[in-house]
Amino acid sequence: MNKFVFFFDVDNTLLDNDRVTAALREFLNDEVGEQRTSTYWQIFEELRRELGYADYLGALQRYRSQFPYDSHLLSLSNFLINYPFANRLFPNSLDVIDRFKKLGPVVILTDGDAVFQPRKIERSGLGEAVENNVLIYIHKEHELHDIERRYPAEHYFLFDDKLRILTAIKKQWQSRVTTVFVRQGHYAADTAEIAQYPNADISIDRIGDALSIAIERKEN
Repeated sequence: MNKFVFFFDVDNTLLDNDRVTAALREFLNDEVGEQRTSTYWQIFEELRRELGYADYLGALQRYRSQFPYDSHLLSLSNFLINYPFANRLFPNSLDVIDRFKKLGPVVILTDGDAVFQPRKIERSGLGEAVENNVLIYIHKEHELHDIERRYPAEHYFLFDDKLRILTAIKKQWQSRVTTVFVRQGHYAADTAEIAQYPNADISIDRIGDALSIAIERKEN
């Protein structure tokens, strides 16, 4: 059994997904105009409420059902699949991964679909950085039994931009986990949302600040 295992979310924790979304919105405006762009995002939000996670390609499929003869569909799909995600990593993301790999396994732990989220992790370089230790669930806070089975440890560290997720996992793992709230992105900036939950064990303003978090075992 490992002494420590370190879990990192992807979107707005290691990677600036808000910038990806803004780029997609701009691209859509240029390709299909404001009205159809608005339609896409309405579909996207409906699907997120249904699934519990962001599904960009799923939203595109539903968009296609409304506009089956739209010649821009292929360019929209290519934009998403070929997006240069490595350019959207937050500063020091890879340095943070390298630092914690000296102490125990580092694992990507994220929610998402079965196509786009793995593609994002692969193209960003995060999969390689964590030696392909990647877990993708629909609702990761409901899958702790599987997570523990795959990565048994005396203690876990969990880095995430969603205080809701950190709270849910803290309730289950209690003293076995140190929760780290990474205050990046629109979820972390939603004061009404975060006011609903207790503070995480540790709060940092940016992922690079994780380089200064003290860990019990001395690093080599």
